[in-house]
Amino acid sequence: MTFTPQATPAFAYRPQRVFVLGATGTIGRATVGALLARGHEVVCLVRPGTQVIAAFQSGACELREGDVTRAASLAGDGFRGEHFDSLVSCLASRTGAPKDAWAIDHLAHRTALAAAKNAGVKHVVLLSAICVQKPMLAFQQAKLAFEKELIESGLIYSIVRPTAFFKSLSGQVERVRKGKPFLVFGNGELTACKPISDADLGSYIADCLSDASRHHRILPIGGPGDAITPLQQGEHLFALLGQTPRFKQVPLKLLDVIIKLLSVAGRVVPPLAAKAELARIGRYYASESMLVLNPETGRYDAAATPSTGSHTLFCYYEELVRGTARAERGEHAVF
Repeated sequence: MTFTPQATPAFAYRPQRVFVLGATGTIGRATVGALLARGHEVVCLVRPGTQVIAAFQSGACELREGDVTRAASLAGDGFRGEHFDSLVSCLASRTGAPKDAWAIDHLAHRTALAAAKNAGVKHVVLLSAICVQKPMLAFQQAKLAFEKELIESGLIYSIVRPTAFFKSLSGQVERVRKGKPFLVFGNGELTACKPISDADLGSYIADCLSDASRHHRILPIGGPGDAITPLQQGEHLFALLGQTPRFKQVPLKLLDVIIKLLSVAGRVVPPLAAKAELARIGRYYASESMLVLNPETGRYDAAATPSTGSHTLFCYYEELVRGTARAERGEHAVF
C-alpha cells in the first residue's frame, strides 16, 4: 500500500486554545488528534458518563462533561468563563430524523455559538455535509439553517462539507467475504463520490484554524483520486477477495414503495414516521452523488470537487480484508 506524502503547508501553525464539540465520534477523534499534533490546547465537551477512549487517555486534551443542548451546561460545565480562541464542531445528529436534526444540527449549534462568543471565540470551524447543496431532508435543512446563522455571526467561519466517509461505504465487506453479491441501486453507476478518511478529514479541519485561505469560506472536500461509483467499489472489493464479481441490482422504486408505506403508517404510529425519514435518507444517498453540484447545470461535477489527503477507500478496503482495520459504520450507511 502506497501513500502520497503530504505537501508542506504554506502557512504557519500558531497554538490556540480550542473548544471541541463532537469529539468522541470517529471524525471528532481524528480532528482532536490533528489539533494536538499541531500544538493546540484542546478542551472537549462530552456527554456525562462517556467512556474515556484510547484517543484521549494520554491526557493531552481536557475532557469536560456537559449537555450541549443546554445553554447553562455549555457555559458552566464547558466554557467555565474561560477564554478560547476557536470553536471546532464535529457534532451531528445521530439519526438525521427531524426532531434529532433540529435539536442537534441547528439548536445545539446555535446555543454553542452564543456561548463561544461569550468566551471570546473569534473563529468557528463547522463540520457540515456536502449533501446540503440539494436539501430535501430535515437534517440538511437544519444544517443549512445553522450555516446561515454562523455566516451572519460576524465571526471567522470555515464550513467544511466533506463527501462520503469510508465508514458509510464499508458495510458490504463482510457480506461479500461470505460469498454474497454486492448490492447496488440501479446499474451501480447512478452516483459517484470522492470518499475521505477520518484522518485526512481531521487534518483538513484542524488546518482550517491556521490557513487563512479557508477563512470565511464554505469548503467542499473529498479524498484523493478520481470519483468512484458503487459498481467500481464492488469490483475492487471482489478483486481484493479473489472472487468473481456478483452484483444484485436493487430498484430505487423499492425504496419509494417502502417510504410511501411507512409515511402512511406513520400517521397512525408515530415511530414509523421517523423510520420513513430514515428511508428517505437512504433513498437520497442511493440516488444523489456526493460531489460538488454545479448550480447552473444542476449536475454533479467530480472535477470541481477538491481533494485532500493520501488515504483512499480502496486502501481502506485492503486493510479491512487483512483485518488491520475495523469498520465503524455511520448512521446513514445505505447497506
